[in-house]
Amino acid sequence: MSEPARHPEVNPSDKEIKLVIAASSAGTVFEWYDFFIYGTLAAIIGKTFFPSGNATLETLLVWAGFAVGFGFRPLGAILFGFLGDKLGRKYTFLVTVTLMGIATAGVGFIPSAESIGIAAPIIIILLRVLQGLALGGEYGGAAIYVAEHAPPEKRGYYTGYIQASVVGGFVLSLVVVLACKASMSPETWNDWGWRVPFLLSIILLGISLWMRMMLSESPVFRAMQEEGEIAGNPFVESFTYPGNKKRIFIALFGIAAGLTVIWYTAMFSALSFLKGPMRMEDITAEVIVGLAAACGMVFFVWFGKISDRIGRKKPIIVGYLLTLLLLFPAFWTIGSAANPGLAEAARTSPVVVGGPDCTYNLFDAEQKTDCGKLLSDLAAIGVAYERVESPTPILTVGGKPLPLDQYPFADKAARGKQLQSWLGEAGYDLKKVKPDAASLAVIFFTLLGLMFLSGMTYGPVAALLSEMFPPKIRYSSMSIPYHIGTGYFGGFLPLIASMIVALNGNPFSGLWYTWIIVAVAFLVALWGLKGGPPRDFEDDA
Repeated sequence: MSEPARHPEVNPSDKEIKLVIAASSAGTVFEWYDFFIYGTLAAIIGKTFFPSGNATLETLLVWAGFAVGFGFRPLGAILFGFLGDKLGRKYTFLVTVTLMGIATAGVGFIPSAESIGIAAPIIIILLRVLQGLALGGEYGGAAIYVAEHAPPEKRGYYTGYIQASVVGGFVLSLVVVLACKASMSPETWNDWGWRVPFLLSIILLGISLWMRMMLSESPVFRAMQEEGEIAGNPFVESFTYPGNKKRIFIALFGIAAGLTVIWYTAMFSALSFLKGPMRMEDITAEVIVGLAAACGMVFFVWFGKISDRIGRKKPIIVGYLLTLLLLFPAFWTIGSAANPGLAEAARTSPVVVGGPDCTYNLFDAEQKTDCGKLLSDLAAIGVAYERVESPTPILTVGGKPLPLDQYPFADKAARGKQLQSWLGEAGYDLKKVKPDAASLAVIFFTLLGLMFLSGMTYGPVAALLSEMFPPKIRYSSMSIPYHIGTGYFGGFLPLIASMIVALNGNPFSGLWYTWIIVAVAFLVALWGLKGGPPRDFEDDA
Protein backbone atom coordinates (compact mmCIF):
# COMPACT_ATOMS: atom_id res chain seq x y z
CA MET A 1 0.00 0.00 0.00
CA SER A 2 1.33 3.41 -0.88
CA GLU A 3 2.06 5.89 1.86
CA PRO A 4 -0.96 8.15 2.46
CA ALA A 5 -0.59 11.76 1.47
CA ARG A 6 0.61 13.79 4.43
CA HIS A 7 -0.70 17.15 5.49
CA PRO A 8 1.47 19.69 3.69
CA GLU A 9 2.98 22.50 5.69
CA VAL A 10 0.21 25.10 5.82
CA ASN A 11 1.04 28.72 6.59
CA PRO A 12 -1.89 30.75 5.30
CA SER A 13 -1.83 34.49 5.65
CA ASP A 14 -4.20 36.10 8.13
CA LYS A 15 -6.35 37.27 5.24
CA GLU A 16 -6.51 33.81 3.68
CA ILE A 17 -7.40 31.99 6.88
CA LYS A 18 -10.04 34.58 7.77
CA LEU A 19 -11.66 34.08 4.38
CA VAL A 20 -11.53 30.29 4.71
CA ILE A 21 -13.09 30.35 8.18
CA ALA A 22 -15.64 33.06 7.33
CA ALA A 23 -16.86 31.45 4.11
CA SER A 24 -16.95 27.93 5.52
CA SER A 25 -18.61 29.01 8.75
CA ALA A 26 -21.16 31.27 7.06
CA GLY A 27 -22.20 28.48 4.73
CA THR A 28 -22.51 26.11 7.67
CA VAL A 29 -24.60 28.64 9.62
CA PHE A 30 -26.93 29.14 6.67
CA GLU A 31 -27.23 25.44 5.94
CA TRP A 32 -28.05 24.57 9.56
CA TYR A 33 -30.46 27.52 9.67
CA ASP A 34 -32.26 25.90 6.75
CA PHE A 35 -32.37 22.59 8.57
CA PHE A 36 -33.32 23.94 12.01
CA ILE A 37 -36.05 26.35 10.90
CA TYR A 38 -38.29 23.32 10.47
CA GLY A 39 -37.83 22.37 14.13
CA THR A 40 -38.13 25.96 15.35
CA LEU A 41 -41.55 26.24 13.65
CA ALA A 42 -42.63 22.69 14.55
CA ALA A 43 -45.98 23.70 16.07
CA ILE A 44 -47.24 25.71 13.10
CA ILE A 45 -45.91 23.13 10.60
CA GLY A 46 -47.90 20.46 12.43
CA LYS A 47 -51.14 22.41 12.11
CA THR A 48 -50.49 23.36 8.48
CA PHE A 49 -49.20 20.13 6.97
CA PHE A 50 -50.07 17.36 9.46
CA PRO A 51 -53.55 18.17 10.82
CA SER A 52 -55.02 15.18 12.67
CA GLY A 53 -57.33 16.42 15.40
CA ASN A 54 -54.85 15.00 17.93
CA ALA A 55 -52.39 17.62 19.24
CA THR A 56 -49.95 14.99 20.49
CA LEU A 57 -50.07 13.12 17.18
CA GLU A 58 -49.47 16.33 15.23
CA THR A 59 -46.38 17.00 17.32
CA LEU A 60 -45.10 13.47 16.78
CA LEU A 61 -45.72 13.68 13.02
CA VAL A 62 -43.74 16.92 12.83
CA TRP A 63 -40.85 15.37 14.76
CA ALA A 64 -41.11 12.30 12.53
CA GLY A 65 -40.64 14.61 9.55
CA PHE A 66 -37.73 16.23 11.37
CA ALA A 67 -36.23 12.77 11.89
CA VAL A 68 -36.67 11.84 8.21
CA GLY A 69 -34.26 14.61 7.26
CA PHE A 70 -31.72 13.27 9.71
CA GLY A 71 -32.36 9.73 8.54
CA PHE A 72 -31.18 10.61 5.04
CA ARG A 73 -28.04 12.38 6.22
CA PRO A 74 -25.93 9.19 6.10
CA LEU A 75 -26.91 8.66 2.47
CA GLY A 76 -25.89 12.24 1.75
CA ALA A 77 -22.62 11.58 3.57
CA ILE A 78 -21.95 8.58 1.32
CA LEU A 79 -22.87 10.41 -1.89
CA PHE A 80 -21.13 13.70 -1.22
CA GLY A 81 -18.28 12.07 0.68
CA PHE A 82 -17.56 10.09 -2.50
CA LEU A 83 -17.66 13.28 -4.58
CA GLY A 84 -15.57 15.20 -2.04
CA ASP A 85 -12.82 12.58 -2.07
CA LYS A 86 -12.94 12.22 -5.86
CA LEU A 87 -13.62 15.74 -7.15
CA GLY A 88 -12.55 17.99 -4.31
CA ARG A 89 -13.78 19.66 -1.11
CA LYS A 90 -14.72 23.06 -2.54
CA TYR A 91 -17.07 22.13 -5.36
CA THR A 92 -18.79 19.42 -3.36
CA PHE A 93 -19.95 21.74 -0.61
CA LEU A 94 -21.00 24.29 -3.22
CA VAL A 95 -23.45 21.65 -4.43
CA THR A 96 -24.67 20.79 -0.91
CA VAL A 97 -25.42 24.38 0.08
CA THR A 98 -27.32 24.94 -3.19
CA LEU A 99 -29.45 21.83 -2.69
CA MET A 100 -30.23 22.81 0.90
CA GLY A 101 -31.25 26.36 -0.03
CA ILE A 102 -33.61 25.21 -2.77
CA ALA A 103 -35.23 22.54 -0.58
CA THR A 104 -35.76 24.94 2.32
CA ALA A 105 -37.25 27.71 0.20
CA GLY A 106 -39.58 25.09 -1.26
CA VAL A 107 -41.27 24.59 2.12
CA GLY A 108 -42.37 28.21 2.00
CA PHE A 109 -44.22 27.65 -1.28
CA ILE A 110 -46.13 24.43 -0.44
CA PRO A 111 -49.91 24.91 0.05
CA SER A 112 -51.43 23.62 3.27
CA ALA A 113 -52.97 20.18 3.72
CA GLU A 114 -56.35 21.92 3.81
CA SER A 115 -55.75 23.09 0.22
CA ILE A 116 -54.10 20.09 -1.45
CA GLY A 117 -54.74 17.25 0.99
CA ILE A 118 -52.28 14.40 1.44
CA ALA A 119 -49.97 15.86 -1.21
CA ALA A 120 -48.87 18.56 1.27
CA PRO A 121 -47.25 16.29 3.89
CA ILE A 122 -45.79 14.08 1.14
CA ILE A 123 -44.05 17.05 -0.51
CA ILE A 124 -42.82 18.30 2.87
CA ILE A 125 -41.28 14.90 3.62
CA LEU A 126 -39.60 14.84 0.18
CA LEU A 127 -38.12 18.29 0.83
CA ARG A 128 -36.85 17.06 4.20
CA VAL A 129 -35.19 14.17 2.38
CA LEU A 130 -33.37 16.64 0.11
CA GLN A 131 -32.33 18.69 3.15
CA GLY A 132 -30.98 15.58 4.81
CA LEU A 133 -28.97 14.60 1.74
CA ALA A 134 -27.51 18.10 1.49
CA LEU A 135 -26.59 18.31 5.16
CA GLY A 136 -24.93 14.90 4.94
CA GLY A 137 -22.35 16.42 2.64
CA GLU A 138 -22.07 19.88 4.16
CA TYR A 139 -20.52 19.32 7.58
CA GLY A 140 -17.73 17.01 6.44
CA GLY A 141 -16.80 19.31 3.58
CA ALA A 142 -16.65 22.48 5.69
CA ALA A 143 -14.84 20.81 8.62
CA ILE A 144 -12.23 19.13 6.41
CA TYR A 145 -11.74 22.24 4.29
CA VAL A 146 -10.84 24.33 7.35
CA ALA A 147 -8.80 21.52 8.96
CA GLU A 148 -6.76 21.04 5.81
CA HIS A 149 -5.95 24.75 5.63
CA ALA A 150 -5.04 25.01 9.32
CA PRO A 151 -1.53 24.63 10.70
CA PRO A 152 -1.51 21.56 12.99
CA GLU A 153 -1.02 23.57 16.19
CA LYS A 154 -4.19 25.62 15.49
CA ARG A 155 -6.42 22.99 13.91
CA GLY A 156 -8.74 22.64 16.91
CA TYR A 157 -9.08 26.39 17.27
CA TYR A 158 -9.84 27.06 13.61
CA THR A 159 -12.27 24.16 13.23
CA GLY A 160 -13.98 25.22 16.46
CA TYR A 161 -15.60 27.97 14.40
CA ILE A 162 -17.25 25.31 12.22
CA GLN A 163 -18.57 23.62 15.37
CA ALA A 164 -19.90 26.92 16.67
CA SER A 165 -21.54 27.55 13.29
CA VAL A 166 -23.91 24.63 13.88
CA VAL A 167 -25.19 26.47 16.95
CA GLY A 168 -25.20 29.65 14.92
CA GLY A 169 -27.71 28.13 12.53
CA PHE A 170 -30.04 27.40 15.42
CA VAL A 171 -29.62 30.91 16.83
CA LEU A 172 -30.23 32.48 13.42
CA SER A 173 -33.44 30.47 13.02
CA LEU A 174 -34.72 31.82 16.34
CA VAL A 175 -33.68 35.40 15.54
CA VAL A 176 -35.41 35.34 12.15
CA VAL A 177 -38.60 33.84 13.62
CA LEU A 178 -38.71 36.40 16.44
CA ALA A 179 -38.03 39.28 14.03
CA CYS A 180 -40.79 38.12 11.69
CA LYS A 181 -43.26 37.75 14.56
CA ALA A 182 -42.42 41.24 15.82
CA SER A 183 -42.92 42.80 12.38
CA MET A 184 -46.41 41.45 11.73
CA SER A 185 -49.69 40.82 13.49
CA PRO A 186 -50.39 37.39 15.03
CA GLU A 187 -53.10 36.86 12.39
CA THR A 188 -50.69 37.59 9.54
CA TRP A 189 -48.02 35.37 11.09
CA ASN A 190 -50.38 32.42 11.46
CA ASP A 191 -51.90 32.94 8.02
CA TRP A 192 -48.81 33.26 5.82
CA GLY A 193 -46.06 35.11 7.68
CA TRP A 194 -44.47 31.92 9.01
CA ARG A 195 -43.45 31.12 5.43
CA VAL A 196 -41.08 34.12 5.28
CA PRO A 197 -38.23 32.45 7.27
CA PHE A 198 -38.22 29.62 4.72
CA LEU A 199 -38.24 31.98 1.74
CA LEU A 200 -35.31 33.95 3.20
CA SER A 201 -33.22 30.88 2.48
CA ILE A 202 -32.94 32.11 -1.13
CA ILE A 203 -31.06 35.21 0.04
CA LEU A 204 -28.84 33.21 2.39
CA LEU A 205 -28.05 30.82 -0.47
CA GLY A 206 -26.90 33.70 -2.65
CA ILE A 207 -24.61 35.07 0.08
CA SER A 208 -23.15 31.64 0.80
CA LEU A 209 -22.44 30.86 -2.86
CA TRP A 210 -20.80 34.26 -3.35
CA MET A 211 -18.48 33.72 -0.39
CA ARG A 212 -17.57 30.14 -1.23
CA MET A 213 -16.89 30.87 -4.89
CA MET A 214 -13.94 32.99 -3.74
CA LEU A 215 -12.27 29.99 -2.11
CA SER A 216 -9.62 27.74 -3.66
CA GLU A 217 -9.31 23.97 -3.25
CA SER A 218 -7.74 22.68 -0.02
CA PRO A 219 -3.93 22.21 -0.07
CA VAL A 220 -4.21 18.59 1.06
CA PHE A 221 -6.53 17.66 -1.83
CA ARG A 222 -4.28 19.51 -4.32
CA ALA A 223 -1.29 17.58 -3.00
CA MET A 224 -3.13 14.27 -3.40
CA GLN A 225 -4.05 15.19 -6.98
CA GLU A 226 -0.43 15.99 -7.79
CA GLU A 227 0.80 12.73 -6.21
CA GLY A 228 -1.93 10.57 -7.75
CA GLU A 229 -3.33 9.62 -4.32
CA ILE A 230 -7.02 10.15 -5.14
CA ALA A 231 -9.08 7.17 -3.93
CA GLY A 232 -10.62 4.91 -6.58
CA ASN A 233 -13.78 4.25 -4.57
CA PRO A 234 -13.75 6.27 -1.31
CA PHE A 235 -16.81 4.52 0.11
CA VAL A 236 -15.41 1.02 -0.32
CA GLU A 237 -11.94 2.05 0.81
CA SER A 238 -13.40 3.59 3.96
CA PHE A 239 -14.24 0.06 5.10
CA THR A 240 -11.20 -1.75 3.65
CA TYR A 241 -8.39 0.61 4.66
CA PRO A 242 -6.41 -1.04 7.50
CA GLY A 243 -7.82 -0.14 10.92
CA ASN A 244 -10.56 2.05 9.50
CA LYS A 245 -13.48 -0.13 10.68
CA LYS A 246 -12.39 0.39 14.28
CA ARG A 247 -11.93 4.11 13.71
CA ILE A 248 -15.41 4.38 12.17
CA PHE A 249 -16.90 2.45 15.12
CA ILE A 250 -15.27 4.83 17.61
CA ALA A 251 -16.29 7.90 15.59
CA LEU A 252 -19.89 6.68 15.43
CA PHE A 253 -20.56 5.41 18.95
CA GLY A 254 -17.90 7.23 20.93
CA ILE A 255 -18.06 10.67 19.32
CA ALA A 256 -21.00 11.47 17.03
CA ALA A 257 -23.77 9.76 19.02
CA GLY A 258 -22.75 11.28 22.34
CA LEU A 259 -22.06 14.85 21.30
CA THR A 260 -25.23 15.16 19.25
CA VAL A 261 -27.69 14.05 21.94
CA ILE A 262 -26.09 16.49 24.39
CA TRP A 263 -26.45 19.34 21.91
CA TYR A 264 -30.03 18.54 20.91
CA THR A 265 -31.08 18.07 24.52
CA ALA A 266 -29.44 21.34 25.54
CA MET A 267 -31.31 23.33 22.89
CA PHE A 268 -34.23 21.55 21.19
CA SER A 269 -35.37 19.51 24.19
CA ALA A 270 -34.97 22.52 26.47
CA LEU A 271 -37.03 24.71 24.14
CA SER A 272 -39.79 22.10 23.82
CA PHE A 273 -39.71 21.52 27.59
CA LEU A 274 -40.16 25.22 28.36
CA LYS A 275 -42.89 25.83 25.77
CA GLY A 276 -44.69 22.54 26.46
CA PRO A 277 -44.82 20.99 29.96
CA MET A 278 -43.55 24.13 31.70
CA ARG A 279 -46.00 26.32 29.73
CA MET A 280 -43.65 29.27 29.38
CA GLU A 281 -44.73 32.03 27.04
CA ASP A 282 -43.42 31.11 23.58
CA ILE A 283 -41.47 34.28 22.82
CA THR A 284 -39.88 34.34 26.27
CA ALA A 285 -38.79 30.71 25.89
CA GLU A 286 -37.37 31.34 22.40
CA VAL A 287 -35.46 34.42 23.55
CA ILE A 288 -33.92 32.78 26.63
CA VAL A 289 -32.87 29.65 24.75
CA GLY A 290 -31.56 31.72 21.83
CA LEU A 291 -29.49 33.94 24.15
CA ALA A 292 -28.02 30.93 25.93
CA ALA A 293 -27.15 29.32 22.60
CA ALA A 294 -25.60 32.53 21.26
CA CYS A 295 -23.50 33.07 24.38
CA GLY A 296 -22.59 29.38 24.49
CA MET A 297 -21.08 29.43 20.99
CA VAL A 298 -17.85 30.72 22.49
CA PHE A 299 -17.39 27.43 24.36
CA PHE A 300 -17.16 25.50 21.08
CA VAL A 301 -14.27 27.66 19.84
CA TRP A 302 -12.66 27.73 23.29
CA PHE A 303 -12.62 23.98 23.76
CA GLY A 304 -11.41 23.52 20.19
CA LYS A 305 -8.48 25.78 21.10
CA ILE A 306 -7.87 24.03 24.42
CA SER A 307 -7.76 20.68 22.64
CA ASP A 308 -4.78 21.93 20.61
CA ARG A 309 -2.83 21.97 23.90
CA ILE A 310 -4.22 19.10 26.01
CA GLY A 311 -5.43 16.74 23.27
CA ARG A 312 -8.88 15.95 21.91
CA LYS A 313 -9.80 13.12 24.27
CA LYS A 314 -9.74 14.86 27.66
CA PRO A 315 -12.45 17.51 27.13
CA ILE A 316 -14.75 14.97 25.42
CA ILE A 317 -14.43 12.39 28.22
CA VAL A 318 -14.86 14.97 30.99
CA GLY A 319 -17.84 16.51 29.14
CA TYR A 320 -19.56 13.13 28.90
CA LEU A 321 -18.99 12.38 32.58
CA LEU A 322 -20.31 15.78 33.72
CA THR A 323 -23.36 15.36 31.49
CA LEU A 324 -24.20 12.02 33.14
CA LEU A 325 -23.97 13.67 36.56
CA LEU A 326 -25.74 16.96 35.80
CA LEU A 327 -28.35 16.29 33.09
CA PHE A 328 -31.35 15.55 35.32
CA PRO A 329 -30.48 18.15 38.00
CA ALA A 330 -30.17 20.78 35.26
CA PHE A 331 -33.67 20.11 33.92
CA TRP A 332 -35.14 19.88 37.43
CA THR A 333 -33.66 23.33 38.07
CA ILE A 334 -35.04 24.71 34.79
CA GLY A 335 -38.50 23.29 35.54
CA SER A 336 -38.64 24.71 39.08
CA ALA A 337 -37.55 28.14 37.90
CA ALA A 338 -39.74 28.25 34.78
CA ASN A 339 -43.04 27.45 36.46
CA PRO A 340 -42.71 26.97 40.22
CA GLY A 341 -46.49 26.94 40.70
CA LEU A 342 -46.95 24.09 38.26
CA ALA A 343 -44.00 22.20 39.74
CA GLU A 344 -45.45 22.61 43.23
CA ALA A 345 -48.92 21.51 42.09
CA ALA A 346 -47.44 18.37 40.52
CA ARG A 347 -45.65 17.60 43.79
CA THR A 348 -48.53 18.28 46.19
CA SER A 349 -51.46 17.24 43.98
CA PRO A 350 -50.27 14.38 41.78
CA VAL A 351 -52.62 13.17 39.05
CA VAL A 352 -53.50 9.45 39.06
CA VAL A 353 -55.38 7.71 36.23
CA GLY A 354 -56.74 4.16 36.08
CA GLY A 355 -59.32 2.01 34.38
CA PRO A 356 -59.88 -1.08 32.26
CA ASP A 357 -57.79 -1.32 29.09
CA CYS A 358 -55.95 1.84 30.13
CA THR A 359 -53.71 2.18 27.08
CA TYR A 360 -52.73 5.16 25.02
CA ASN A 361 -52.07 4.76 21.30
CA LEU A 362 -50.01 7.73 20.20
CA PHE A 363 -51.07 7.38 16.56
CA ASP A 364 -54.84 7.29 17.02
CA ALA A 365 -56.68 10.55 16.39
CA GLU A 366 -59.11 9.47 19.14
CA GLN A 367 -58.58 6.85 21.82
CA LYS A 368 -60.94 3.87 21.98
CA THR A 369 -61.44 3.61 25.76
CA ASP A 370 -62.44 6.14 28.41
CA CYS A 371 -59.17 5.68 30.27
CA GLY A 372 -57.24 6.12 27.03
CA LYS A 373 -59.09 9.39 26.43
CA LEU A 374 -58.05 10.62 29.86
CA LEU A 375 -54.43 9.80 29.13
CA SER A 376 -54.66 11.55 25.76
CA ASP A 377 -56.23 14.63 27.30
CA LEU A 378 -53.53 14.87 29.98
CA ALA A 379 -50.76 14.39 27.40
CA ALA A 380 -52.27 17.12 25.19
CA ILE A 381 -52.00 19.72 27.97
CA GLY A 382 -48.64 18.45 29.21
CA VAL A 383 -49.62 17.41 32.74
CA ALA A 384 -47.70 14.57 34.39
CA TYR A 385 -49.67 11.59 35.62
CA GLU A 386 -49.30 8.19 37.24
CA ARG A 387 -51.16 5.18 35.86
CA VAL A 388 -52.63 2.55 38.21
CA GLU A 389 -54.73 -0.60 37.87
CA SER A 390 -58.46 -0.09 38.39
CA PRO A 391 -61.60 -2.05 37.39
CA THR A 392 -63.40 1.23 36.56
CA PRO A 393 -62.17 4.55 35.14
CA ILE A 394 -60.76 6.81 37.86
CA LEU A 395 -59.07 10.18 37.92
CA THR A 396 -57.73 11.61 41.16
CA VAL A 397 -55.86 14.85 41.81
CA GLY A 398 -54.07 15.08 45.14
CA GLY A 399 -55.92 11.95 46.26
CA LYS A 400 -59.34 13.48 45.55
CA PRO A 401 -61.51 11.48 43.09
CA LEU A 402 -63.02 13.57 40.31
CA PRO A 403 -66.61 12.96 39.11
CA LEU A 404 -66.02 11.18 35.81
CA ASP A 405 -69.77 10.69 35.38
CA GLN A 406 -69.77 14.41 34.54
CA TYR A 407 -66.85 14.11 32.09
CA PRO A 408 -67.91 14.61 28.42
CA PHE A 409 -66.03 11.62 26.98
CA ALA A 410 -67.76 11.97 23.59
CA ASP A 411 -66.67 15.61 23.00
CA LYS A 412 -62.90 16.16 22.77
CA ALA A 413 -63.06 19.97 22.96
CA ALA A 414 -65.41 19.90 25.96
CA ARG A 415 -63.18 17.32 27.66
CA GLY A 416 -60.17 19.61 27.44
CA LYS A 417 -62.07 22.51 29.03
CA GLN A 418 -63.46 20.35 31.81
CA LEU A 419 -60.09 18.81 32.61
CA GLN A 420 -58.37 22.18 32.75
CA SER A 421 -61.13 23.46 35.04
CA TRP A 422 -60.68 20.58 37.46
CA LEU A 423 -56.91 20.89 37.44
CA GLY A 424 -57.16 24.66 37.96
CA GLU A 425 -59.26 24.10 41.07
CA ALA A 426 -56.52 21.75 42.33
CA GLY A 427 -53.82 24.41 41.93
CA TYR A 428 -52.62 23.70 38.39
CA ASP A 429 -52.21 27.05 36.63
CA LEU A 430 -52.18 26.03 32.95
CA LYS A 431 -51.94 29.53 31.50
CA LYS A 432 -48.76 30.51 29.69
CA VAL A 433 -46.36 32.11 32.19
CA LYS A 434 -43.53 34.62 32.03
CA PRO A 435 -41.08 33.98 34.89
CA ASP A 436 -39.67 36.89 36.90
CA ALA A 437 -36.16 38.21 36.28
CA ALA A 438 -34.52 36.06 38.96
CA SER A 439 -36.10 32.88 37.58
CA LEU A 440 -35.11 33.81 34.03
CA ALA A 441 -31.52 34.28 35.23
CA VAL A 442 -31.56 30.79 36.75
CA ILE A 443 -32.90 29.31 33.51
CA PHE A 444 -30.37 31.20 31.41
CA PHE A 445 -27.31 30.15 33.42
CA THR A 446 -28.52 26.56 33.61
CA LEU A 447 -28.95 26.49 29.83
CA LEU A 448 -25.52 28.10 29.50
CA GLY A 449 -24.15 25.28 31.65
CA LEU A 450 -25.65 22.75 29.24
CA MET A 451 -24.04 24.65 26.36
CA PHE A 452 -20.72 24.46 28.23
CA LEU A 453 -21.06 20.66 28.31
CA SER A 454 -21.97 20.65 24.63
CA GLY A 455 -18.93 22.80 23.83
CA MET A 456 -16.64 20.41 25.69
CA THR A 457 -17.84 17.42 23.68
CA TYR A 458 -18.41 19.14 20.32
CA GLY A 459 -15.71 21.81 20.07
CA PRO A 460 -12.69 19.51 19.44
CA VAL A 461 -14.52 17.07 17.17
CA ALA A 462 -13.95 18.49 13.67
CA ALA A 463 -10.20 18.46 14.27
CA LEU A 464 -10.34 15.03 15.89
CA LEU A 465 -12.28 13.41 13.05
CA SER A 466 -10.02 15.00 10.43
CA GLU A 467 -7.00 13.57 12.23
CA MET A 468 -8.50 10.11 12.67
CA PHE A 469 -8.76 9.22 8.97
CA PRO A 470 -6.38 9.02 5.99
CA PRO A 471 -6.57 12.09 3.72
CA LYS A 472 -7.55 10.30 0.51
CA ILE A 473 -10.77 8.90 2.07
CA ARG A 474 -11.17 11.50 4.83
CA TYR A 475 -14.36 13.13 3.51
CA SER A 476 -16.18 9.79 3.29
CA SER A 477 -14.66 8.19 6.39
CA MET A 478 -15.55 11.01 8.78
CA SER A 479 -18.88 11.95 7.19
CA ILE A 480 -20.39 8.44 7.30
CA PRO A 481 -20.09 7.79 11.08
CA TYR A 482 -20.72 11.44 11.93
CA HIS A 483 -24.01 11.58 10.05
CA ILE A 484 -25.20 8.14 11.14
CA GLY A 485 -24.54 9.17 14.74
CA THR A 486 -26.02 12.64 14.50
CA GLY A 487 -28.71 11.59 12.04
CA TYR A 488 -30.16 8.65 13.90
CA PHE A 489 -29.21 9.10 17.55
CA GLY A 490 -29.67 12.88 17.50
CA GLY A 491 -32.25 13.38 14.78
CA PHE A 492 -34.66 10.90 16.32
CA LEU A 493 -34.19 12.32 19.83
CA PRO A 494 -37.16 14.77 19.76
CA LEU A 495 -39.47 12.05 18.41
CA ILE A 496 -38.34 9.31 20.81
CA ALA A 497 -38.20 11.61 23.85
CA SER A 498 -41.69 12.99 23.04
CA MET A 499 -43.06 9.46 22.73
CA ILE A 500 -41.55 8.44 26.07
CA VAL A 501 -43.05 11.48 27.79
CA ALA A 502 -46.45 11.02 26.15
CA LEU A 503 -46.61 7.36 27.17
CA ASN A 504 -45.84 7.81 30.85
CA GLY A 505 -46.70 11.44 31.55
CA ASN A 506 -43.39 12.35 33.24
CA PRO A 507 -41.94 15.43 31.47
CA PHE A 508 -38.42 14.46 32.57
CA SER A 509 -38.56 10.85 31.41
CA GLY A 510 -37.42 11.63 27.85
CA LEU A 511 -34.02 12.59 29.29
CA TRP A 512 -33.26 8.90 29.87
CA TYR A 513 -32.73 8.51 26.13
CA THR A 514 -29.98 11.13 26.24
CA TRP A 515 -28.45 9.70 29.42
CA ILE A 516 -28.16 6.17 28.03
CA ILE A 517 -26.62 7.29 24.71
CA VAL A 518 -24.08 9.47 26.53
CA ALA A 519 -23.20 6.58 28.88
CA VAL A 520 -22.46 4.33 25.89
CA ALA A 521 -20.44 7.10 24.18
CA PHE A 522 -18.43 7.67 27.38
CA LEU A 523 -17.42 4.01 27.57
CA VAL A 524 -16.54 3.74 23.87
CA ALA A 525 -14.55 7.00 23.87
CA LEU A 526 -12.75 6.03 27.08
CA TRP A 527 -11.72 2.74 25.47
CA GLY A 528 -11.09 3.78 21.89
CA LEU A 529 -9.87 7.38 21.67
CA LYS A 530 -6.13 7.97 21.67
CA GLY A 531 -4.87 10.24 24.43
CA GLY A 532 -1.94 12.60 24.31
CA PRO A 533 -1.30 15.64 22.11
CA PRO A 534 -3.06 16.00 18.74
CA ARG A 535 -1.35 14.45 15.75
CA ASP A 536 -1.96 13.94 12.05
CA PHE A 537 -3.30 10.66 10.77
CA GLU A 538 -0.94 7.70 11.07
CA ASP A 539 -1.54 4.14 9.88
CA ASP A 540 -1.13 2.82 13.41
CA ALA A 541 -3.36 5.53 14.95
